[in-house]
Amino acid sequence: MSARPENFGDPAIRPMGANDLDAVVAIEERAYEFPWSRGIFSDCLLAGYYCAVLVADGVVSGYAIMSVAAAEGHILHLCVENHLRQRGLGRQLLNFLLSRVKAANMERLFLEVRPSNAAAIALYDSAGFTRLGTRKGYYKAREGREDALVFVLELRGAQQ
Repeated sequence: MSARPENFGDPAIRPMGANDLDAVVAIEERAYEFPWSRGIFSDCLLAGYYCAVLVADGVVSGYAIMSVAAAEGHILHLCVENHLRQRGLGRQLLNFLLSRVKAANMERLFLEVRPSNAAAIALYDSAGFTRLGTRKGYYKAREGREDALVFVLELRGAQQ
């Protein structure tokens, strides 16, 4: 679906396990000013959320977490190591999640994104997500709170 990321051989996506948490938390802490804690990632695994890691050159280089309920999915987190961004790895993770929700015949997929995250917005726009609304003060920010843009991808028509 997407072009192969440059200089990575064949990146692989596999289920995240507890043994991946150190690498995932390290990426998270480098990527965000207000990172998720190890406990949040552990709770996602325990709750049975769909958690995956992207491995490039033998190293965990990104991850994605998605909850699934009834006929809907919700991307809770998608992140690629800072120095590896803009090389197609985020798109590869997103396409992997999309293949999972389509195979499960889900009707729609939701996510939130910071308005300041132009690269993520461009990725989701290019994948066919549409803006559904705004959640006021959703994210922690340096000077208080930042809104979240809510996106949805309608999949019902894609199944037929």
